[in-house]
Order: sequence, then C-alpha cells, then structure tokens
Amino acid sequence: MILSGSDIVCQCLIEHGVDTVFGYPGGAILNIYDSLYKYQDKIKHILTSHEQGASHAADGYARVTGKVGVCLSTSGPGATNLVTGIATAFLDSVPLIAITANVVSNLLGKDTFQEVDITSITMPITKHNFIVRDIKDLESTFKKAFNIAKSGRPGPVLIDITKDVTGDNCEFPLNIYKDTPKNYNKYSKEDIDKAIQMIIESQKPFVFAGGGVSISGGHEELREFVEKINSPIAESLMGKGGFHNNHPLYTGMLGMHGSKTSNIASEKCDLLIIIGARLSDRVISNPRGFFPNAKIIHIDIDPSEIDKNILSHLGIIGNLKDILANINKNLPQQDCSTWIKEISTLKENFPLTYPKDRLTGPYVIETISNLTKGGAIITTEVGQNQMWAAQFYQFHFPRHFISSGGLGTMGYGLGAAIGAKLGQPNKLVFNIAGDGSFRMNLNELATASRYNISIIQVILNNNSLGMVRQWQTLFYNQNYSASVLKDSVDYCKVAEALGCKSLSISTTEEVLPALEKAIESNCPFVIECIIDPDDMVIPMVVPGKNIAECLIEKDIENLLL
Repeated sequence: MILSGSDIVCQCLIEHGVDTVFGYPGGAILNIYDSLYKYQDKIKHILTSHEQGASHAADGYARVTGKVGVCLSTSGPGATNLVTGIATAFLDSVPLIAITANVVSNLLGKDTFQEVDITSITMPITKHNFIVRDIKDLESTFKKAFNIAKSGRPGPVLIDITKDVTGDNCEFPLNIYKDTPKNYNKYSKEDIDKAIQMIIESQKPFVFAGGGVSISGGHEELREFVEKINSPIAESLMGKGGFHNNHPLYTGMLGMHGSKTSNIASEKCDLLIIIGARLSDRVISNPRGFFPNAKIIHIDIDPSEIDKNILSHLGIIGNLKDILANINKNLPQQDCSTWIKEISTLKENFPLTYPKDRLTGPYVIETISNLTKGGAIITTEVGQNQMWAAQFYQFHFPRHFISSGGLGTMGYGLGAAIGAKLGQPNKLVFNIAGDGSFRMNLNELATASRYNISIIQVILNNNSLGMVRQWQTLFYNQNYSASVLKDSVDYCKVAEALGCKSLSISTTEEVLPALEKAIESNCPFVIECIIDPDDMVIPMVVPGKNIAECLIEKDIENLLL
C-alpha cells in the first residue's frame, strides 16, 4: 500500500510493539503529529510540558517495562531539549528511540529557522543515530534503530527525519532490511571453568552486582549464584533491586555512600566477582585501594568495560543471565560460613542510622518502604534524596529503582515517574526529590494532572541544595555559596496550581497519615516534608580515599571539630 512518510513512522512504531510515546509538537514534526491523530487508537501520545520531560518519561517507561521507550520533538530547540534525556539514557544503558524532525532537505545547512544538526550534537551520547532524507530509507532505518537500541548493551538511538520525507509517499512495507542476529556471548567453556575454579579456591568471595542484572533479567540466576557460593553481595546504585535487599547475604551498596560493611569487605575479601557493573569513580574512589587483596572476575556484555577502570584476572564477555546459568549448573555448593559470620558481625556493628529526634529524609523513605513492603516503584532526583532512597528503601524486585546514575541528572525523576506509572499502571510510583531537583522540571506536574497519572511526589525540603551543602560543610569551610534556597516559594500552592493535591508535613507523626492519604487519593499528589538542612548522607568516602575508610557519624563529628 502507498503511505505517507508520517504514516510509515506510525506503522513502524506499531510493528515494534510501541503503544505509548512522549513528546511535544512543532512545525517540522507536524506531519507526524497529524498521523498520530489518525493512529490514536493504537498509539497513545503523552503531551509533556517540556521536551526534556518527554525524554525522561520515555526513559522511565523503558526502565520499568524492559521495552524501548520513544520520545518525539520538533527541530531546533525541540531537538536540543532532548539532549540531556538522551545522555541520561546513554550513561545508564536505557533502550530509547528519540525521533526528531528537521527542516526540509534542500534547506539543510542554510541556517534555516529552527534548524540544528542534531545528529552531530548527539553522536557522542547515542549508540547510533540516523538522518533520513529519502522516504525509501524510513522503514529500514526504524528496523535498524530498534535492533540497535535493544540489543547487546542497550542504549538510545536518534532518528532525525526531514520534513519533506514525512510528507512524501511510498510503498509500505518495502521489506528491504532483515535483522541479522548478533551473538554477544563471547565467553568460552574455559572461561566458565576458570571462574568456577577461582570460586572454589576462594575463602572470602564477594559479589558486586550492577544495573546489568535487571537489564538482562538475570536476577534469579544471581540469587542462585550467590547462595551457591554462600557469598556476601553488594550492589551499585544502578543495581538496586537486582538482589532482594532483605536477603541475609545482602550487605548494601558499595562505594562513596555504600554501607560500612560493604566497604570494609573490600579490604578483607580474596575474590571479587563483578556482575554487570561499570565500576565508576563513585564506586572505586582510589583505584589503588579498591579490593587490594582480591582476585577479580568481571562479567559484562560490553567488552569495553572489562579492564577499563580496574584490571581483572578474568573477564567474561556475554549476557550475564546465560553466564550465571552456566556457572550455576557446574558449580558445587560452597561453604564460606566463617566469612559470612565475619560479615554478619560487621553488619551488626555498622548498621545504617539516622537522627530519631526529628523528621528526616531516611525516616520518610523507611516509612514508604514499610508501607509498600518493598513493592513500589521508586524514582528519584539526584543528590541526598537519591542516596537516602537507595539506602533506606528495601527493594525486593528488579526494575523498581529508577534513577539517573551515570549522568546524575537533576530534574530526571518526575518525568521518569510519569513514564514508570504509564508503563506499570498497577504499581504505586513515588518520586523522591530534594527541593533543588524538584524545581528543575516541576512543570511536569501539569502533565501528571492532565492525564490523572497518580504518582506521589515526595519533596524532602531542606531549603538548600543538600548534597552541595554537605560538601561545603565538610570541605569548603561552611561557605554556603549559591546553595541556600530560602525564599517564598510555596510548593503546595505550586502543586495545586498545576492541578495536583498536596500536603506539607514537618513531624514524624504526620508521615504515615500523609502517605496513606496520597495513596487513597488515586491522583497526582505532592507531599512536602520539611527537614533539617544540615542532615547528611552517611556513610561517606572522602574523594580519593580508599572505600574501606568510609566515614560514619562519629567520624563526621570529629572532622567538624
């Protein structure tokens, strides 16, 4: 059949199982929006308040569903407004298709109104990008883009389409592109055998799991693996939920704001098994002091991650679900009871704590965790709110912690919460924010109210950029330069003006009733929690120090004397 380019775009989306897209229209992309109107019974379009919100919503949708998220924008500033969201998805390995429309082909490169070379701009932050100038390339480009976005290590792909292509007509389908499946499992039987031998020879193994666990769907294989080794296990920020946080072998996060137990274990263990993690600076801190006495096995689907930041003794490249299944099949049950007893003592001696004499961020998050029994989807902004959420919410399932880990994007969480709720409508969705991050993209509350998307927005309001203030307190002589946010902004009035319900609370006694009221309302709800500006995220590793030297409350107090 003969279809317009814009109709072909919609048909390609439907062919790839897309039923929800997020975007904002404009002149260059109007043909596609006209087709979306015709296909509205098959593709639901969510009009966000800003293109950045669309990219974060598509990202959140992808993370909770495992599907490819899709966002759209017009040319010029519409396209550049997607850049932060694309970079966020790239750093966290999120499958995303960003569709932009550009000016007509014969006006490219002529400084045409709202023209920008978006493919050049996004080249470093996409797995691949395309510009389509011929309608006959449209169908094959979409097939390639979806294949690239979801295969191997997932990531974002941008498709830029000139306006004349969206208005042209062409036969559809052409079926000129056939996917050639690529084998990402590069490991050998010898790799599996060597890993098993290293595990058997180990007396004090330690497992470190990252975001690759949830991406691969390998959480059950990971649980069996850890229990077979009888090893303690820590997670990265992006790994949260890949392993049940109430499991007796779980020790918490590792790294800058990891648990004291996890970080001390880095000096004591003799074998580190890294599973689907990229070992960023926030995890390793001082590379020379990172697991100094351990042999290292690194399992990852991306060969570029092996030996990138830390040299391994054995790199195993492939899908970690398959790799762990192979190891589990051949690995005899191990007994590390003496090591586990040592770890248990550390856990008893160094629990996560927080002040009990006032309302705090950890108390709010712990109450949410208890109320939802670890089953809610938690999105976050970036800063103290993010770290407290990771520390004090007990995650039981993969794809339930949604946060910007690699790029650290303030303003990410609200858009991501909207996408997450649309992706998993039967789940409770909370976005945990500081007042600083919330200000970044609070306009997306209007999106939530427009579609009655019943997310619960929690603002931990300390009238400051909390993590910046924490660093200024510890390392900058308490010079609170540009980090104090004391002004006349009333977040409850803002929320209500944007169509949401709201409450402001300042005591521990108010937390549970406020949460219960928000859940019962079944509408977008904002809870402002007034907390102390000097509350800190603890433990903390001083930059450049070994992670085993992480500071706890008494160390912080001594540092400030």
